[in-house]
Amino acid sequence: MIKIFNHYFHKRTLLRILLDLMLVIATLIIAIVRNISDLESVYLSVLIASLLLGFGIFVINTGLGFYQRTNGRTWLQAAARGSVSFFLSIPLVYGVFRLSPVKVENGKDFLLVLMLGIGIMLLNRVYANHGTSLSHMRRRVMIFGAGPRAKQAGKILLAADPNVDLVGYYASPNDVLEEVSAWGVLAPKMTLTDMVRKEKVDEIVVAVSERRGGSMPLRELLDCKLQGVHVIDLSTHFEKTLGQIRLDAVNAGWLVFSDGFAQGWIRSLVKRVFDIVCAAVLILLTIPVMLVTAVLIRMESRGPIFYIQERVGLRGQLFNVIKFRSMRTDAEKDGKPVWAAASDDRTTRVGRVIRKSRIDELPQLFNVLGGSMSLVGPRPERPYFVEKLTNEIPYFAVRHSIKPGLTGWAQVRYRYGASVEDSAEKLQYYLYYVKNHSLLLDLVVIFETVGVVLMGWGAH
Repeated sequence: MIKIFNHYFHKRTLLRILLDLMLVIATLIIAIVRNISDLESVYLSVLIASLLLGFGIFVINTGLGFYQRTNGRTWLQAAARGSVSFFLSIPLVYGVFRLSPVKVENGKDFLLVLMLGIGIMLLNRVYANHGTSLSHMRRRVMIFGAGPRAKQAGKILLAADPNVDLVGYYASPNDVLEEVSAWGVLAPKMTLTDMVRKEKVDEIVVAVSERRGGSMPLRELLDCKLQGVHVIDLSTHFEKTLGQIRLDAVNAGWLVFSDGFAQGWIRSLVKRVFDIVCAAVLILLTIPVMLVTAVLIRMESRGPIFYIQERVGLRGQLFNVIKFRSMRTDAEKDGKPVWAAASDDRTTRVGRVIRKSRIDELPQLFNVLGGSMSLVGPRPERPYFVEKLTNEIPYFAVRHSIKPGLTGWAQVRYRYGASVEDSAEKLQYYLYYVKNHSLLLDLVVIFETVGVVLMGWGAH
């Protein structure tokens, strides 16, 4: 894993992105050499067009989930996404070079070569999502510990990262081997250092519940680290692998002394300028959609077009969030707040469409423009649920240390859910975002939000 501006990227993901860009640029060079005689006169225009094309294809592939680490996608699903990416790339290629001053001698041949290269890149991307990773890209991981937390760590690691070879579990002196002998505990008679050398371990994950009473061989762990082996604790392991801060593995001390949770006026200023620019552009682009939505809501049922509701924002301050009304006006007849369900029978016909496509959220761009919300951040909750969840879920109030967002890390990483358990699961992603938020992570969330909207994943 490589940490860039506080966000963890897998080396394989970065290599995939680099390879895709190289394939697109190489194809572009071939197409230009075949169809442009005077290269020097259009050098700058070609460079700008190449950057725009490469960035556009990167956004499309990111939105379609090609750079996510996943084991659950079939060949058919990957091929379908590749086809969608290809057909979205056609108007992109045409638009970029239609608007550019670059003139080619044979336009059809130029576009054909370029689309052929993009097709090859997408075929490689589909294959790379299912092919066996190269040996030098795989990590050999040993888990130090043989208790329930270690077992949980092993299961999550294997499910989340296809590039991992789990060597096994090295029991600490306090572990009871009889309880776990069936699931891969390594020979306890060999020292930790010797076992690491024998199994050619790249990383050790420390997953013991109790660190006192001689359960941690600190000198041996230090020797392993000095030999180039990464040694990390369980909380950091989950943070790197899952993009979560797991509530069942974290403690207040780790939160206090670990990196992250950066605040400051520079970060706030950059984020505010980014929010204003993006919100203004998106409002201008979506005004026709919002006008049509308003007319359809008015035609279907009586009642207000917009739904205004009190939510909890930065530092616990209350503000009014604005959305298109997607439910009946009597959705909460007794006045008691109710969780919104994934298939809620209180929604109107128009409401079901605009909720699935996230159009009902568009008026919140005015909240972003006004400063009560940000484009990316934890989703704002109602005061009733905030009080309930703060009492039931540890560290829930941490999410209020930054502005709530129109979209967020939890929205692109976790399915839609409406319960205390789902709130706890999403909080683990929110804690990761609060700890590691940066402009780069905001861009990652926005790109993946495009894919969520296009594919309808997590819609409610």
